[in-house]
Amino acid sequence: MSSLTVVTDSGERAPLLCISSPELSHSHPRDGEIVSSSLDEIAVSKPTLSDPKQRLVSLDVFRGLTIALMILVDDAGKAFPSINHSPWFGVTLADFVMPFFLFIVGVSASLVFKKVSCKPQATKKVLLRTVKLFILGVVLQGGYFHGRNNLSYGVDIAKIRWMGVLQRISIGYLFASILEIWFANDYPVDSSKAFIRRYFFQALAGILIGLSYLILVYGLYVPDWFFEISSLNMESRSPVSGYGLSTQTVNCGVRGSLEPPCNVVGLIDRLLLGEKHLYQRPVYRRTKECSVNSPDYGPPPSNAPGWCLAPFDPEGILSSLMAAITCLVGLQFGHILVHVQDHLQRIIFWSVFSVFLTLAGYVLELAGVPLSKPLYTLSYMFITAGVSGLLLVVLYYIVDVKCFQKPMILFQWMGMNALILYALAACDLFSGALQGFYWYSPENNLVDITERFIQAAFNSKKWGTLVFVMLEILFWGLVAGFLHAKKVEWPGSW
Repeated sequence: MSSLTVVTDSGERAPLLCISSPELSHSHPRDGEIVSSSLDEIAVSKPTLSDPKQRLVSLDVFRGLTIALMILVDDAGKAFPSINHSPWFGVTLADFVMPFFLFIVGVSASLVFKKVSCKPQATKKVLLRTVKLFILGVVLQGGYFHGRNNLSYGVDIAKIRWMGVLQRISIGYLFASILEIWFANDYPVDSSKAFIRRYFFQALAGILIGLSYLILVYGLYVPDWFFEISSLNMESRSPVSGYGLSTQTVNCGVRGSLEPPCNVVGLIDRLLLGEKHLYQRPVYRRTKECSVNSPDYGPPPSNAPGWCLAPFDPEGILSSLMAAITCLVGLQFGHILVHVQDHLQRIIFWSVFSVFLTLAGYVLELAGVPLSKPLYTLSYMFITAGVSGLLLVVLYYIVDVKCFQKPMILFQWMGMNALILYALAACDLFSGALQGFYWYSPENNLVDITERFIQAAFNSKKWGTLVFVMLEILFWGLVAGFLHAKKVEWPGSW
């Protein structure tokens, strides 16, 4: 085993990092093989342990915890708007879900591709998996399924939504995987300088994407534009400036704006995707300008601007490219896991890296770069990536170091089948199908009756909804446990 070293004042070389030895190569995928991220076997033990092949349980727990968090904020967000996505600027609990997923993808990619001898074959499999994940995202979020409380299905191809959660994850997965396969040098990591040298081009790629984002966002000119008002983006006949027209004009003519109507992120999506293929109910409808119930959805005020009805995709093209940098951050955390054997040293380096990212985000915010999940601003990327790293540190210490795993077992199971749970629970496929069986009236179905019963038992719609959602998370944890018992694992690229 070699080690990263530093030179002391006396001139002696002192060990800084313990580097994993070649003996770990037996846990690598076979030539050209890509294994599922849930089956990654990595050396998480101390060098004194006899079995170096142990599953990184904390990563499964992290993935499952993120799925549970998604269910919580999606289903309880209406009762508790403070945990729902921020209307535009700022960060709430819900705004950490997407960065958590992307960060996990990056960590997983570093483990899957830590040794690939047949790069073209590995690349082919990455491209195939990316396409599958993207298509699945279009099917789930393109408009074909209409969600809970809507027993219809089907979508007009002319208005299908192309981008979404899984689509963004697939882009990040492709970005991280290609960088790991083709842009990680073969230099042996025997010093801190060698570590930087090995992954220099990956860091450079992240910097270039970040700079390109900043140049486009602050440099491109956004002209006046217009959109068609349809039943998809009009929920009521509440007064909106210019309402009654078949089209609504949005006056811009600016550069560098980060406000909802005139930003470059929306401009690029309208040009490349078309405004009919964007998300028709964007979060900025919960801003004070667009909702009297802000930060919740509600009727627009009498002087609401016309752009309140405009479509905007929170998982658009430019913001998704910026989001891919979060995968790159996760990739570097995985590299530390691969090259550093000692638990304490891993925790120290992860913690320092995470605190640096978080502080950098706050400094950028103070410098005038606001936090915005819809735009995936640089400050938002830094802070959420830093928090992702800190959460991994906590879970790694609790689950993999202290082996405190039984209380986390539900999250571990959910993490092993994240993609299945996302489709059935977060995309409401299961609840929507269950609501199809009702008694006389559609609202008399098992899902709604159960939720109303709990709300009545707690004499509060708000707290009853929260309890219902917690029971929902417990239910899906048990379902994941059943799938695990049947040896079913399908996390996809997560």
